[in-house]
Amino acid sequence: MRTVRSLTSALAALAVSAASAVTLTLTSAPPAAALENGLARTPQMGFNNWNATHCGADFNEDMVKGIADLFVSSGLKDAGYQYVNLDDCWAEKDRDANGDYVPNHTRFPNGIKTLADYVHSKGLKFGLYTSAGTLTCAQTMPGSLGHEQQDAKLWASWGVDYLKYDNCNNQGVDAVKRYTAMRDALAATGRPILFSMCEWGENKPWTWAKDVGNSWRTTGDISDSYSSMLSIVHQNMALASYAGPGHWNDPDMLEVGNGGMTDIEYRSHFSLWSVMAAPLLIGSDLRKASAATMKILTNREVIAVDQDPLGVQGAPIGTDGGRDVFVKPLKNGDRAVALFNESDAPQRIGTSATAVGLPAAPGYTVRDLWAHTTRETAGTLAATVPAHGTVLLRVSADRRWALHPPAVDVGVGLPVAYPGALPIVQPGTPVTVTTTATNAGRLPALAVRSGLTAPDGWTVRAASRRSTPALGTDRSFSTSWTVTPPQDAAVGAYDLTARTTYAGASAESTVQATVLKLTTPPSGTTYLSDLPWVRASNGWGPVEKDTSNGEKAAGDGHPITINGAVYKKGLGAHAPSTIEYYAAKQCTSVAADVGVDDEKTTNGSVTFEIWADGTKVADSGLLTTADPAAHLSADVGGASFVRLIVTDGGNGNDSDHADWADARITCT
Repeated sequence: MRTVRSLTSALAALAVSAASAVTLTLTSAPPAAALENGLARTPQMGFNNWNATHCGADFNEDMVKGIADLFVSSGLKDAGYQYVNLDDCWAEKDRDANGDYVPNHTRFPNGIKTLADYVHSKGLKFGLYTSAGTLTCAQTMPGSLGHEQQDAKLWASWGVDYLKYDNCNNQGVDAVKRYTAMRDALAATGRPILFSMCEWGENKPWTWAKDVGNSWRTTGDISDSYSSMLSIVHQNMALASYAGPGHWNDPDMLEVGNGGMTDIEYRSHFSLWSVMAAPLLIGSDLRKASAATMKILTNREVIAVDQDPLGVQGAPIGTDGGRDVFVKPLKNGDRAVALFNESDAPQRIGTSATAVGLPAAPGYTVRDLWAHTTRETAGTLAATVPAHGTVLLRVSADRRWALHPPAVDVGVGLPVAYPGALPIVQPGTPVTVTTTATNAGRLPALAVRSGLTAPDGWTVRAASRRSTPALGTDRSFSTSWTVTPPQDAAVGAYDLTARTTYAGASAESTVQATVLKLTTPPSGTTYLSDLPWVRASNGWGPVEKDTSNGEKAAGDGHPITINGAVYKKGLGAHAPSTIEYYAAKQCTSVAADVGVDDEKTTNGSVTFEIWADGTKVADSGLLTTADPAAHLSADVGGASFVRLIVTDGGNGNDSDHADWADARITCT
C-alpha cells in the first residue's frame, strides 16, 4: 500500500497540541443523529485526480477546469458523472491567522471558490479532500481533526458539494468519534455535502457508518494492476448486505485507463464495480484518455446497472474454480448477471435464469451489455469468458422472448498445462485449438458456421467440419483448428477470435494466446532470482530481484531483511502476488525462507504458497511483521510450471511486503 496512505501518526512536534484540541472538540460534540442528507440515493459518479496525478505539478487549476470541460464535451456528464473532486495537496501546509485552510498559491492562485464556481457553471458539482487527522496522508496540508466545524463552514462558503475524508495522522482518536464529528459539522452548515469516508475498512465501517457517511471505503488503496483489483473484489463482494440508497460500500476509485491493465481487465473492473453498486469515480487523466477508455467509462447500459434505483449491491452466487457469477436484482424485476473469469485461461461460465432469481418461464431475453446484443434463452445463461474477463448480462422474463435470435455462445479451447493456466504457444510450433458453439435458446439455431481468425502471419487451418444445418437447445457444435504462430513471432499476447454465424445473428469470442520462448532450467540448484520467470503479478510495484519490494518503480527496494536477518538473494513481492517459472518436468524441489520484510513494522500479514502446476504443495500459514522467517520447501517433481503465490492473509494488503529470501529451485 502507498506509504502516504498508511501513515497513522503526525509529526512528533504536532502530536501533543493536536491531541488536546481533538479531545476538547470531540468530547463536547452533540449526540450523534442519523445521516439524513438526501444525497447518494444511487452511488456517486465523478472524477478524482489522485490515481492519475498524485501531488504532481500538473495537478492545478487549469487541469481541473479542463476536466470539467471534458465532462461536458466527451459525454461523461450526460452519462451520469457529476462530481469533479480534488484530492490531497490542494492547500498550503499552514493555516492562516484565523485557523482557516489556505488554497495552494501555486496550484490554485485564484482560490477554491472561483474554481468551484467554474465547475458549477458547467452544471457539475465540486468536491474536496482532507483527513480525519492532524495532517493529510501526503503530509502537504493540515487535516481537519479538531477543526471540523470551522472547516465545514469554510467549505460550504466556497460551494463544496463533496468531501472525501481520509484516515491518516489520526492521533489514535476513535474512528466513530472522528467521522461523526465531521458528519455533524457538515450537517450544521445547511449545505448538502456528500460525505465519503476513506477509513480503509480498518474499523469495519460497514457495521456502524450507515448513519454517518454516504459511503465508506471497505479496503486499502487500489493500484493499477489486475491482482490489486481482484483482491479488492474479494474483500468487497462479501459486504453486499450493508449497502443501499444513501450508504454505499466503496472499493476505491476506478483505475480504468491508467495503463496497468488490459482493456479486458478494465471492462471487468468497470463491470464488477457496477454490479457491486460501487461509487464510480474516474481516476485516470481524462485529457489523455484513449477511445477505448472512454468507451468503457461511458457505457450507459453498464452505468444503468450501477445506478439502478433499487439500490441493491450485487453478490456472488458461485465462485467455483475462479468462475464467478454475480447477481444484482434491478428495480424493474430484471437481473444483472456478471460472469467473471478470475483465471489466466478462457473458461465457460454458466448459471440459469431461475438460479439468479427469475420466475419460471418458457423463455427469457438476455441483453449483453458490452456486445449490445439481445438474444433469447430457454434458461441457460452462459458464455466462454476470456482470461480476466467479464460478460455482463441483463436478463428478464420477457413474454416477447421469441422476437429475438437464440443465444449462442462461442468458446475457444486452448491447450494449457493445468486448469486455469496461461495458454502458451511457442514460435513455429502448431497447436490444436477447438471452437465450440452452444445454443442456449429455446429456438434452434439454423445454418450454423464457425470461423477462427488469428493475427497476420499466423496460419489457421480447419481440421474438422465447420458447419451444421441446425443446432437445438443446449446442443453444441465443435470445430478443431491447427494454429501455428510464425517462427519469428515476438513474445507477447495475441488475439484469437472465434465467430459463429447463424440465421439472423452471429456470436463471437476473443481470447488471448501468449507466445513465449520457454527455456529449460539448468541442472543443479539455482537461485530463482537468477532465472527468467514466465510471468509475475504484484499488489504494488513490480516483483524485485534480490531486493525487497518498494511499491513503486522497479529498483526502489532495499536489502531483503526478515526479523533482522539480511539476505543477498531472493524475490521481493507485495501481496497479492504470483511468480511463475517454467520447470519443464525436470525439477524436483523449491525452497525459500519467507516472511514480511523489516521495512514494514506493523500491519503486514501474508501467507506464502508453492504450487506445482494446479496443485498447492506447500503453505507457510499466516506470517506477520512480528514473525521470524519461516523455511518453506516443496516437492515439485513432474511439474511443468512452478508458482510462488503470496496472499494478503485475508485482511487487505496494507504493508504486505513479502520476501522469498534465498529462493532456489533444484532440477536434474
